[in-house]
Amino acid sequence: MARIIQTRTAQVELIDADRTVNDVILEKMYYHEQEAIEDAFFVVDLADVIKKHKKWTALFPRIKPFYAVKCHDNLPVMELLASLGAGFDCASKNEIMKVLGLGVSPDRIIYANPCKQQNMIQYASRVGVELMTFDNEVELQKVKANFPSAKLVLRILAPKTEKVQSQLGNKFGCLPADVKPLLVKAKNLGLDVVGISYHVGSGCYELGVYAAAIELAARAFETAKEVGYAFTILDVGGGFPGNSDARITVEEIADVMTPALDTYFPEGCGVEIISEPGRFFVASAMSLTTQVIAKRAVARDLGGMREPTTDDEPAYMYYVNDGVYGSFNCIMFDHAAPQPVLLGNHDESMLYTSSIFGPTCDSIDLIIRDHLMPEIQVGDWVTFPNMGAYTVAAGSQFNGMPPPRMYYVSTQLEQEEYELDSSELIPSTMRAGYTLKEVPAATPVSTSEIFSGAPEC
Repeated sequence: MARIIQTRTAQVELIDADRTVNDVILEKMYYHEQEAIEDAFFVVDLADVIKKHKKWTALFPRIKPFYAVKCHDNLPVMELLASLGAGFDCASKNEIMKVLGLGVSPDRIIYANPCKQQNMIQYASRVGVELMTFDNEVELQKVKANFPSAKLVLRILAPKTEKVQSQLGNKFGCLPADVKPLLVKAKNLGLDVVGISYHVGSGCYELGVYAAAIELAARAFETAKEVGYAFTILDVGGGFPGNSDARITVEEIADVMTPALDTYFPEGCGVEIISEPGRFFVASAMSLTTQVIAKRAVARDLGGMREPTTDDEPAYMYYVNDGVYGSFNCIMFDHAAPQPVLLGNHDESMLYTSSIFGPTCDSIDLIIRDHLMPEIQVGDWVTFPNMGAYTVAAGSQFNGMPPPRMYYVSTQLEQEEYELDSSELIPSTMRAGYTLKEVPAATPVSTSEIFSGAPEC
């Protein structure tokens, strides 16, 4: 029998201490094979999200996280983060609606899109989401016309670096020279600017930038005083790594940011410090498992598509049931490099040059090129860990390909890891009304069951 917690938005299977996420993946593989289900699937370990929240509060006790919804807008994950007290970084009306639908109060949302549609600004006004970013004069005029009582946060351009996964400064952030003119304009319009935000870029691995950006923000605070504003919010953005194989660790970032914050924004200075982490919370919580649906052998030595002869060294092309138009869009949009893990027993004595393609008819649907691995067969399974960030959130169903199924689990939480009973998934703020029940271990959690209790958004 499996122990299942029914939350508002999902059924979550509790995993005993002697089982791991890999064990769950193998069980779901077996279930898919028995039921002839040829869909890829995610296993989402919600306990991993809880552990990340524990780590965040330990490393950044002064920085309140506002989870970046765009990273992974999965309702059960957001429900859990809401119960842990996190705020939310939203970029649109629909994202705000999703968060409010979970019962989150409007003051726990920052509308962190410097360029917004007017009707979305009007919606934020109606529902009371006051905190929002801007970085140009046109946006000030729009806010004045549609939400004049908003609490504005000026987004500045962070110091430039080439050591970054995704540059954001080429789209958002005002230059240092433009800070004072923009604040003067806001003052003349009678708008309430309350703070500064920035973003060093997603996956930034130049440690000095994290401290330099804080110093730059402090200068903007001083400029605000000259104009007549007394800022109370510093938003240090996102981009914090969530994978164990990241080029720098979140601990290293904390070692740089903490002394910089203590220098420029010391405790008791009256400034609330927030952030917009996304991948940090969810990257490692999700593993995607795909099935090999087709295979072909080619002659590696000739670099062509000809079938190999006995004189050729073969290479293999495999086709799986998710690709770059689906969950692997992270390869194109997030510069990710997913790493395949073969499941089951395989002959490791010979490794072959192998490429893995997605299921669509487009030739750019390539997941892995020229990767050495043993030969596998149609029907075999390949899993990809660390697939929680910027994957399903931006996926499509191009060519009519179905999205992966979702299975929610919670691995064992020790009491010393978190202030929870080790047999429970959810914090005390989230327990009321939730039921724990026993179901047959082989019972699947379907997509319709998962979202049957979801709020209308």
